[in-house]
Amino acid sequence: MSHHLTAEHITDEMHDCITRCSECHDVCSETAINCLSKGAEHAAVAHIRALLDCAQACDASRDFMLRGSDLHARFCAACAEACERCAESCEGMADSDEQMKRCAEQCRRCAESCREMAG
Repeated sequence: MSHHLTAEHITDEMHDCITRCSECHDVCSETAINCLSKGAEHAAVAHIRALLDCAQACDASRDFMLRGSDLHARFCAACAEACERCAESCEGMADSDEQMKRCAEQCRRCAESCREMAG
């Protein structure tokens, strides 16, 4: 997804966070579908919830940053928490699954970036 980041309120750090939120949203959405198709522990309610919470939090944080909302720091803080929870959930299954590893890595990167934005 391409964003036209010409607004003066968007710093380089914010641009990076917006990009990471977009990437994390996408990988979490892909992973949720992948997990549902695998079934068993991959389709556990808590795991799917973590993936969907993370994807939604990333989407919201990105949107708040894009429009320059003064609430973006609060949403980024919640997003960082959702990303950490998702990363932990994915890491629990990462031994046998490259998709889980990729998702956990993206979630960790996004969490770090969102924590910076949350200040």
